[in-house]
Amino acid sequence: MSTVENVGTLPRLGRLGWAFLPVAVAAAVLALLPPIWFGDSPFTTSLAVQALVFASYGVGFNLIFGSTNQLFLCVGALAGVGGYGAGILANETSLPMLAGVVVGTLSAALVGGLLSWIAVRRSLGIIFTGIVTLVFSLGFANLLLGQRDLTGSETGLIVEGVPDRLGDDTVGGYYLFAGLLVAFLIIFRVLQLSHIGWAFRALRDDEVAAELAGVDVARYRIYAATVGSAMIGLTGALLAYSAGFISPATYSFDRVDVRVLVMVAFGGLGTLLGPLIGAGVFAIVDEQLTASLELREVLYGVFVIAIFLFFRRGVVQAIVSLYERVFGAGEPPKPPALQASRE
Repeated sequence: MSTVENVGTLPRLGRLGWAFLPVAVAAAVLALLPPIWFGDSPFTTSLAVQALVFASYGVGFNLIFGSTNQLFLCVGALAGVGGYGAGILANETSLPMLAGVVVGTLSAALVGGLLSWIAVRRSLGIIFTGIVTLVFSLGFANLLLGQRDLTGSETGLIVEGVPDRLGDDTVGGYYLFAGLLVAFLIIFRVLQLSHIGWAFRALRDDEVAAELAGVDVARYRIYAATVGSAMIGLTGALLAYSAGFISPATYSFDRVDVRVLVMVAFGGLGTLLGPLIGAGVFAIVDEQLTASLELREVLYGVFVIAIFLFFRRGVVQAIVSLYERVFGAGEPPKPPALQASRE
């Protein structure tokens, strides 16, 4: 390689380093939490695992809605497709855990891609896409209740063959979902830095302008829905094995979709670490409001309304922008990749 090529390569490596720095920091923090905080407490470990599960759901939802404006109100149903697909396969066959996870993930990806294809073919806007996916979510819940022989209906389904070391109240289970979340963040960042990410940003900001610029809006929307749904389905499948028990309540709309929407909107739609920040904050809020479920649902509703009315870019991004306006005068411009990590 010539000297000129070396000079050109180093700045590119530097930009990539800045771009992936938030992921590396998040991975380091997640890795250090068990030994310095809750490694000896199954209860606290279980709460941390739940936060990681919802953060993983959030990354998939963020890819679908935050990147391409497709309001999928069926996150719980997609996770349920993955979870029940893996659980039923584990119970009805002698196939290993990996096979169940693969089947559950592919099933969720297929369903998500199909829903996006329907929305694209029918030229459905954000609201109507939300209605169609909500109908699918309600229909899936009824399907679970009706197919008692396969799903166990409201009594739930015990998933057999679960390794004890990966239980949802063990450190092994924590690291399983922490690794999954970091992998999702890497995929999200890679997509952002690729031509696919450019297309996502273009159609998110102005769909008409994106089409005029030559972006195949339909194709990229289906891409986002398929990949995001696969993430959600994979998380749901691993949760089924880790928990060892699933029921319709595990993937219900009020338990999953409402929380994921609030978390992602709080952290910032379309941002890299928005789902992780939102999951961490609302894991604490959930724990404080455990004794009052009605109050929690009311507060979630208020949060959604307030965020979409006054903090369209997310509460965290609004605070960062305010800080930069007040204290950032005279500071040198940030590296382009660092600025891109906030978008």
